[in-house]
Amino acid sequence: MAQPFESNSKDLAQRWARWQPGTAGHDTDSRADGPPERRKAGKRRTVSLKDFDPSAKPFSLGDKAQDKAVVESLAMELDELQNLFYADKRHKLLVILQGTDTSGKDGTIRGVFGRMSALGVHTVGWKAPTEAERAHDYLWRIHQQVPAAGEITIFNRSHYEEVLVPVVNGWITPEQHHQRFGHINDFERMLSQTGTTVLKFLLHIGFDEQRQRLQERLDDPTKHWKFAMGDIEARKQWPQYQKAYEQLLAATHTPWAPWTIVPANSKTHRNLMIATVLREVLRNLDLRYPPGDPALAHFTVE
Repeated sequence: MAQPFESNSKDLAQRWARWQPGTAGHDTDSRADGPPERRKAGKRRTVSLKDFDPSAKPFSLGDKAQDKAVVESLAMELDELQNLFYADKRHKLLVILQGTDTSGKDGTIRGVFGRMSALGVHTVGWKAPTEAERAHDYLWRIHQQVPAAGEITIFNRSHYEEVLVPVVNGWITPEQHHQRFGHINDFERMLSQTGTTVLKFLLHIGFDEQRQRLQERLDDPTKHWKFAMGDIEARKQWPQYQKAYEQLLAATHTPWAPWTIVPANSKTHRNLMIATVLREVLRNLDLRYPPGDPALAHFTVE
């Protein structure tokens, strides 16, 4: 049986690998928060988002109508797999959707997960921590929301905000920044070792695409509720956020919780790519229905 993040299709495996941070020369066992003298020189992965075209469509069939039809078909298949996943009860799945403002996290949830039964599937939308949450370590509130056996949990934003916003705004030191990478890797390793498959997607859009989407929210009164002036302030920090994303991709792309960078200028392609990868991961889990009660074999309802 394939591992969760592998594919039996050579073509799919190659396309998928192209949209993951490179692994050449990366020491996946090194501690991101370890002292400099214990880190291996030259072993840190580097990632440049400029190498990943947000307008690309690597999973497309070449026709938007065809792509939409495939997304619909995949959504129905994912619903069947989710029902089996819930019945199986041997697995837990955490899907992380991370990205800048307007990158399409809400749209992904509707387009990819919208047909799934509410039974065993739930979404957590992360906002700024409350006063009570700030009184604990920054992963405390995250751990409370990870999936239980048989559940699929979708994070709309995630604990990765803690190595984005505080970094860009200078609220934590470089030492704390690297410590957090170590904390997150250890946290996700623990989840993986205790039965949770951690599937991480970075929704990657371009600077001009974000401008268009923000303007659409302003031009459409029904979308004003989605607009916040804070989005404009964050947009002014675009280069800093891109750098912070590159750093987290380099530091937290691990064998037990790998990243997939999704070119997301096209909403249809975004959904197609995520649904395809999600189906592959679920298929790899060797899901099966639990054995029935032998006493029911000859039972007749009257």
